[in-house]
Amino acid sequence: MAKAARKIILACEECLARNYTTNGSKNSTKRLELKKFCPKCGKMTLHKETK
Repeated sequence: MAKAARKIILACEECLARNYTTNGSKNSTKRLELKKFCPKCGKMTLHKETK
């Protein structure tokens, strides 16, 4: 039986707005970090996985 994907919420590091949701693998232990566009800040910022 395959493991189900988990829901990941990404938050902006500068303004702490929760902008993006993605599906991640159940096996990953590290927190996801991506450089994404933040509509609240109006620029590209680092987004980290939150709970």
